[in-house]
Amino acid sequence: MASEEQSTPTLECPDTQVEQSETEELLSALDASAASAGRSSPERAQSLIDSAQRLAEERLGMVGALFVALGCKHPATAAHSLRVALMCSRWAAAIGMPDKLRMQLEAAALLHDIGKIAVPDTVLTKPGRLTPMELRSIDHSSEAARRILAAAQAPQQIIDGVASTLAWYDGTHRSIKTKAEHAPYISRMIAIADAFDSMTTDQVYRSALPHERAVAALYDNAGTQFDPGLVTSFVESLEKDANSEHSLEERWVSHLSLPEQQPLWLPSPLLEDPDAEAKCDATHTFAVGLIASSHDAVVYVDDQLKITYWNESAEKMTGVGAQAAEGSKFSPGMIALSRDSGDFIEDEQCPVKRALVNGMQLLERVNAVAAGGRPMSIDMHVIPMRDGAELIGAAVVMHDASSETSLERRCQSLHMENAKDPLTQVANRAEFDRMLPTFAEVHQEIGLPFSLIMTDIDRFKRINDTFGHQAGDQAIIEFASLLKSMCRSGDLVARYGGEEFAILCADCNMSIAHKRAEQIRERLEDLVHEYLDDSSFTASFGITEMQVGDTPETILRRADRALLIAKDQGRNQVVQLGNGMTATGTGASKSWLSSAGAFFGFGVKKTCLVETKLVTNVPIEMAVEKLRGFIADRDAQILKADKNQLRLEVGDHEPSSKQRKSGKSDHGPLFLLDL
Repeated sequence: MASEEQSTPTLECPDTQVEQSETEELLSALDASAASAGRSSPERAQSLIDSAQRLAEERLGMVGALFVALGCKHPATAAHSLRVALMCSRWAAAIGMPDKLRMQLEAAALLHDIGKIAVPDTVLTKPGRLTPMELRSIDHSSEAARRILAAAQAPQQIIDGVASTLAWYDGTHRSIKTKAEHAPYISRMIAIADAFDSMTTDQVYRSALPHERAVAALYDNAGTQFDPGLVTSFVESLEKDANSEHSLEERWVSHLSLPEQQPLWLPSPLLEDPDAEAKCDATHTFAVGLIASSHDAVVYVDDQLKITYWNESAEKMTGVGAQAAEGSKFSPGMIALSRDSGDFIEDEQCPVKRALVNGMQLLERVNAVAAGGRPMSIDMHVIPMRDGAELIGAAVVMHDASSETSLERRCQSLHMENAKDPLTQVANRAEFDRMLPTFAEVHQEIGLPFSLIMTDIDRFKRINDTFGHQAGDQAIIEFASLLKSMCRSGDLVARYGGEEFAILCADCNMSIAHKRAEQIRERLEDLVHEYLDDSSFTASFGITEMQVGDTPETILRRADRALLIAKDQGRNQVVQLGNGMTATGTGASKSWLSSAGAFFGFGVKKTCLVETKLVTNVPIEMAVEKLRGFIADRDAQILKADKNQLRLEVGDHEPSSKQRKSGKSDHGPLFLLDL
């Protein structure tokens, strides 16, 4: 620890009394901002920035200035950073950390998320799971933090402390392979406090965890993500009632005007350079020249959407001259902004207006009408501009993305062609193999059910042998078309091989999947085909639902096994496996029998059909309720009932009004069932 202390400027704190009301007001503002994490309005953002500026006085130097910059970018992240810094400060006091090292810890903790200035707002505020590309942008924030702090001339100990906070203790982080056991001591402390605050604070993608669960998560990841010794130390410090004088706000928010107080660090001021004014003029000239000659359209608007600058590229791109544009109000109608759907963007939904209202950067792809009337895709990047804390307008950069859009569409079209089965135009086996793990992962992540239906045309070889291979191909095409027409948006129909198909049913439990499969089975049975001499063909179906602990392989294996059972039991029926409901089926004359037998685990005597022994893990109460429903649905007669046995007489006692095209009635013989 001693090696961490060298060459850090000292920060002596006077024994002066802190104004308690000022400190309480600051923390209240931060708590209010934390409560609205991810949903900050301009008023809440301004409240946080005003509070943070108290910390940005002479005592903090560049620490406070950078913290205010982070607050302007994303107030919720700044509030989180300050809570982490306060937590680390109290922890350092509890373990008796030397003052020099403690100051480095406090500054690094306050700025540990400074690299997120480089992360797009769409990633920081996304309410759902991040994509691999979005995760990479989070990981790259460490390098952005290193560059920002180096440019601000931060002490090397603080730079290293901030840049190493994402590293895992055992080096197994997805992209940062440096072992945290070799990282600075303060980085390992910040990583623990950072995780604890994130878990115990409401986020846009989940609610806060209880204190006990967050502590348990730290222990669960000790030795992999976190330093195990520091986890124990942190949890012990949480149980101590640290005195208020040890906290960060009382060390830094004090009589800041005292001349003897020195900032933690200050960069070499530019204005002390005798040539500073000339350098500023040159910088301004270069900036103006760069913007004027940019191939992208650059537009400035004030806080009332009045256009104050319209560069030459904007004139060429839109056909609207600068003289006509400047001074007028920016609106979507100026360049006919529209969505991919073809709907024109209303004034209230104008990207520039939304960015000004939210105070956040916005990057959006929209369509417009270019000079000459040609359609054009543009990437519109809107950056709100501030003078201190005051919002003064926005810079709008418009990039012609027409060629990129065309390329993306061609790539998407190529992917779609490669993902389709050429005969049926549904997904092919490769696309199914790619999508099954994705379905499983997404549904497990969000806690929704999904089902898999495997189906196969019955006696397909007989069709080929009797009517020819062209008739067989036509049967496959029509079966695929029927499957696709009876599935919802979001489902995936794929040709698994030959005459076998698979259906991934999104947000669908086994009961719903069974009903849908039964509807498809009945519809297929009713269809007649000219190429089959006005006869029909049937199909068998196997269904399963994702269960706890499932993998894509186990789901597929179980659905395939259900399909084999359906074929073994006579075809033209639906069988489901998994989740305690071992098999169900209706439609063929005996499919309801296999349904009840598989679900409740009864044996069917060989005198009628088949003898089998099946076991269910459904709770007995649920089994009883299901059995009652089965008896009611089938109008079964109870012949015998005692503690361990139930005998039913089941069958269609009245002739069914439905007649199959074969002339046979759907009602079957009576069955005696012993359970």
